[in-house]
Amino acid sequence: MTIGVEASSIAVSGPPSRSSTGRIARLALAELARSMRGFWILIACIALGVAVIAGIGALSDGVRAGLERQGVELLGGDVTLSRPHRRATSAERSWLDRQGRVSETATLRSMGRRTDGSDQTLVEIKAVDDAYPLTGAMRLKPGSPAIKSVAAQSGAIVDPILLERLGLKIGDDIALGNQKVKITAALAERGEPDKIADRFTVGPRVFVSLATLEKTGLAGPGSLVRWRYAIDLPGTPDAEALTAFRDRVKADLPDAGFGVRDRTNPSPNLTRTLDRLRQFLTLIGLASLMIGGVGVANAVAAYVDKRRKTIATMRSLGASSRQIFTLHLIQVLALAGLGVIVGLAVGVLLPIAFNRTIATVLPIEISLTAKPTTILLSAAYGFLVALLFSLWPLGRAARVRAATLFRDQIADHTVRPAWPVMAATVAIGVTLAALAILGSESRALAAYFCAGLGAVFMIFPALGTALAWLARRLPRPRRPELALALGAIGAPGGLTRSVVLSLGAGLSLLTTVALIDAGIVRELQSRLPANAPDYFLVDIPPAERAALENFITRRVPDAVTRMAPMLRGRLVMLNGRPVEQIKAPPEAQWVLRGDRGLTYAPTIPEGSRVVAGSWWAPDYQGDPLVSFDAELARHLGLALGDTVTVNVLGRNVKARIANLREVDWESLGINFVMVFSPNVLQGAPHNFLATVALPKSIDLKQEAELSRAMGRAHPAITIIRVKDAIAAFNDVFSKIMTAVRIAGSVTLLAGALVLAGALATAQQRRIKLAVIMKTLGGTRRQILTMHLVEYITLALATAAVAVAIGSLAAWSVLTLLMKLPFEFSLAAVAQALALSIGLVVALGLLGTRNVLRAPSVPHLRAE
Repeated sequence: MTIGVEASSIAVSGPPSRSSTGRIARLALAELARSMRGFWILIACIALGVAVIAGIGALSDGVRAGLERQGVELLGGDVTLSRPHRRATSAERSWLDRQGRVSETATLRSMGRRTDGSDQTLVEIKAVDDAYPLTGAMRLKPGSPAIKSVAAQSGAIVDPILLERLGLKIGDDIALGNQKVKITAALAERGEPDKIADRFTVGPRVFVSLATLEKTGLAGPGSLVRWRYAIDLPGTPDAEALTAFRDRVKADLPDAGFGVRDRTNPSPNLTRTLDRLRQFLTLIGLASLMIGGVGVANAVAAYVDKRRKTIATMRSLGASSRQIFTLHLIQVLALAGLGVIVGLAVGVLLPIAFNRTIATVLPIEISLTAKPTTILLSAAYGFLVALLFSLWPLGRAARVRAATLFRDQIADHTVRPAWPVMAATVAIGVTLAALAILGSESRALAAYFCAGLGAVFMIFPALGTALAWLARRLPRPRRPELALALGAIGAPGGLTRSVVLSLGAGLSLLTTVALIDAGIVRELQSRLPANAPDYFLVDIPPAERAALENFITRRVPDAVTRMAPMLRGRLVMLNGRPVEQIKAPPEAQWVLRGDRGLTYAPTIPEGSRVVAGSWWAPDYQGDPLVSFDAELARHLGLALGDTVTVNVLGRNVKARIANLREVDWESLGINFVMVFSPNVLQGAPHNFLATVALPKSIDLKQEAELSRAMGRAHPAITIIRVKDAIAAFNDVFSKIMTAVRIAGSVTLLAGALVLAGALATAQQRRIKLAVIMKTLGGTRRQILTMHLVEYITLALATAAVAVAIGSLAAWSVLTLLMKLPFEFSLAAVAQALALSIGLVVALGLLGTRNVLRAPSVPHLRAE
């Protein structure tokens, strides 16, 4: 016997020597070459998870490399300085000009109107100087007249969608503020070279010159204008030179309040989003790998089961447990290596597939770049998961005696692996969790994810065992197909555990996502407060405040209008410590980045409740005081008496926290993180923000006419319809949740692979059973019914538990993290049931077809 000869060549006493290990490796690879056909599930499961992890890593690396390579053009210069409200003073501009070539731009939101007042829409105005753009070039649609520079012409260059919304064409006039401006050209797709460096835009872009902006009257004192200065530094500054420039800004312009960016990271918001996306999808990839690990364990166990006689022969000839374990471990590592290679190849090439899609959204070209750390981490995940799920069955096989292996043909015998194998399994599991948690920005969330994944891998195997135990003890129905289906569920080598575990984790994740999605959408749509405003009015000049209120009251006497002063400023220090040095938790980081809305009030604003400290007197004239949001203060470690320093209009204002407020953000009213005592900001140039709540008797036509009339009477005011803003958010949110569901379905795909492997493994036994049934007079319908009953029973049981786990997880996220109410969604349950039953039945019937088509005679002769 060939196997006996080969086995005798490794039968040595004591620990294997180097030459013995070499013979084991050669034998392992030779055996593997003859058995590759049965391992495609193992390879596919490893490849799928590795491809997800490597793909999102390569995509993130590619975008980052593209940002760095195109940073100068995307940012508009080597560095930019920006701040709200206040244009650079002559001294500041002189300092900027000494650093290099400078381009000045101003951006703000306003209303673009037809000159006859019949229609209007929200627009994003960008006023530029003669030097714009310092790098790159504006691209216009074919047919637009050639323009030497944006600032050299007195008209406007607009986004083509604005022409469609207002029914205009090139050559027509558009009203911006108090000025009629001729539309001279239309932007081409990705025609704005530095769009990524600006804030998130909500309306069509309109380019005008700085001189035209001044004529519109929109950039008066207190208007929400963001001034930005792009600088082309001499030479090609490296990272050290860019850091030195930041230091010069801090030293020479300490209180100017400029935010500084450089070409190495032209869009911090995009970078942060990519990091979070990468972390989320890495966890999804790890989940799919873990589910695929069940397929690895099944494949290894099935392979060992097929080699029982071979292993028994090797043990009889003197092969040690360590040698048998080493032989099969080499085979598993070789197969895992093949899966890792396939997964890495697919993942590293993923940016090519995404490049065209992303190019329509971002003005960057993704590089085909994957960092060594990305490749190594993805490979490490693949090998660790392969080891985690293969060590246990290999350890069991290595410890079983030859006589027991021969007896196992008729009697199942279980044995635990040696303690080093069990310890190694636990260590690998801990290592996987540590990699996932330490590599995540939100380590608490990653820890919860890993804990949930661990719970799933305890609950669903237990469920499978319980179902099999119950099926063995239930009385058998009289109908033979039902009795056989029940017997198949309870059989020791049946599909019960594989089906329940492989599909349970994926369905749990999808149910969680569906319930969270339903909860958030329900909160946004059906749980809006009854007195939520219909409109936000921005940039109301103080001189027009009374006239605007009278205008609204005269037109709609029952309308409720609330106003508050508004400025924008940037937090620069907390208790004298620069915010750049503060490591805030993820839920509070946003308040430290960029500029925030600020206000002042003599009394407690509506929608707020003081929970610590006391409010100042209406006529307070002492040291600067501020009221801070209580929840954010807790995240930032702030308490009563602490100080915050805010840069407003180029001046640092230090204020002491007098009280903490609980803010009802869900009311959609006028609320601010920071409310100052009036003596701090009252004398600064500022405009007002207002909300308008219309009576329910106003129909859509009357509402639109009111908006148009308000725009004609007060052209400087920006009108934002709340329902439109919510609809825009819901549109973006639905796309995000769709992407999350698609990502989550990767785990279900891994489960499908595992299920397909389990069906393939059990197919030989099922063919024998079908042959016996047909020989005894069973019909194809009875065989099909037996399998259908088995599959549907397992699918329903799995879905029921998956719904319970998903509901618990969604409840935790909504109530504990998002502070939103949880309501059970029947649609999510229906989704889980449809997916589980459909997937199990589809794959099961595919395997049943082969069972029904198998000829009887060869199998009867084999018996």
